[in-house]
Amino acid sequence: MARSWYTSARMKLVHAADLHLDSALTGLTRYESAPVDEIRGATRRAFGNLVSLCLEERASLLVISGDLFDSDWRDVSTGLFFAAQLSKLCEAGVRVVWIRGNHDAVSQIRRSVRLPEKVIELRADRAETRVFDELGVAVHGRSFAVRDVTEDLSAAYPERVAGALNVGLLHTALEGRAGHDRYAPCRVESLVNRGYEYWALGHVHQREVVHAEPYVVFPGNLQGRHAREVGEKGATLVTFEGDRIGAVEHRALDVVRWAEVLVPTASAQSVDDVLGAAQQGLARAAEAAQGR
Repeated sequence: MARSWYTSARMKLVHAADLHLDSALTGLTRYESAPVDEIRGATRRAFGNLVSLCLEERASLLVISGDLFDSDWRDVSTGLFFAAQLSKLCEAGVRVVWIRGNHDAVSQIRRSVRLPEKVIELRADRAETRVFDELGVAVHGRSFAVRDVTEDLSAAYPERVAGALNVGLLHTALEGRAGHDRYAPCRVESLVNRGYEYWALGHVHQREVVHAEPYVVFPGNLQGRHAREVGEKGATLVTFEGDRIGAVEHRALDVVRWAEVLVPTASAQSVDDVLGAAQQGLARAAEAAQGR
């Protein structure tokens, strides 16, 4: 029987990855004056911003492409916070689909918490498809069963669903990315040839639009966790109508911004000149962070 798709209006979905909820921002305790307590909850606040984005944009769907958690929870409050935030989305009619990555693989997270019924975690034993008739969207994906996945998971992803916007969730380093373990390796051409309209990738913490039409996108992580994760962090907002994508936009959601400040010293005549240049550089970086 042919499906009847809801395609009469422009709709939105949000793509996020690598939330690492309750991950400690590393290295701060080594510095006496670091504002550790102020930013200890940065990953939770960034996730709160993600929920707010979905509600403000009236998104129909949130997809999360792995590493929602950093590892097994220190206590159950991490899971309870996650469930409470997702309940806000479900009450507003936002559907949520997520997969596990290397940090929150089935073998890594031993605790559990009851999630809202409308929140879908895709299987880890095989790739699967969830079709949302009311949205005209088909979501394909597979969670990590174990941390070290070295096979090409995408090779066994289902065929595209005709007439729908097909979204593939995949936690991968593709053919390799600097600073990231080569998990679930695959070729960009293989993803493109699968025929999906949008590949929602995770694992790489730097935002990158790898390919357009069809889109293959790393949204980057939601919140930078240390001084090597510099710059704006957030999620990707996708606007679509039927099976056609109209816009793919980055939205900043981080609450703590890391920056590398280069201080020119060629013209400095004294230590005070160097300190003054450093102060000016820091002031510019703080202004660019827009209140973070």
